[in-house]
Amino acid sequence: MTDEKNRDLRTAFGNFATGITVITTLDEDKKLKGMTANSFSTVSLEPPLISWCIGRGSALFNLFEQVDYFAVNILSSDQKSISELFASSQKDRFLEGSWDLGAHGLPVLNNCACQLICATEYRYPGGDHTILVGRVLEITNNNKMPLIYHGGQYQVLK
Repeated sequence: MTDEKNRDLRTAFGNFATGITVITTLDEDKKLKGMTANSFSTVSLEPPLISWCIGRGSALFNLFEQVDYFAVNILSSDQKSISELFASSQKDRFLEGSWDLGAHGLPVLNNCACQLICATEYRYPGGDHTILVGRVLEITNNNKMPLIYHGGQYQVLK
């Protein structure tokens, strides 16, 4: 695809408003890992399934190709800095912010709109990404407004 077509496609995709999540897990040494993702989507109520995508170029790609469990932290409207932190190349992203250990020892971020503990159900190839489908095992709703991304910018619902 040409640079111009790629730019047009990015602009077109940017017209779709998304929520912002931080997907967290543990590596083989039980070190906390996480990344920002706005590709989260609901899939099914029965069974309870969600999906998200990870790019093949992501530093955590190989890890998420192997993990059995992960947490989806749906960020609240006041967590823009958390989104930016987990999108950065900073090595230990868990030094900042507030978090706890949830089921399966997974790190869950505090003050989120919602946290979901998931078991990896399926992985599908999807172009330059892998599509991960997770079965929701636990839910924590915190009744907070979500952080939104639209047109290349963070937004807050009013």
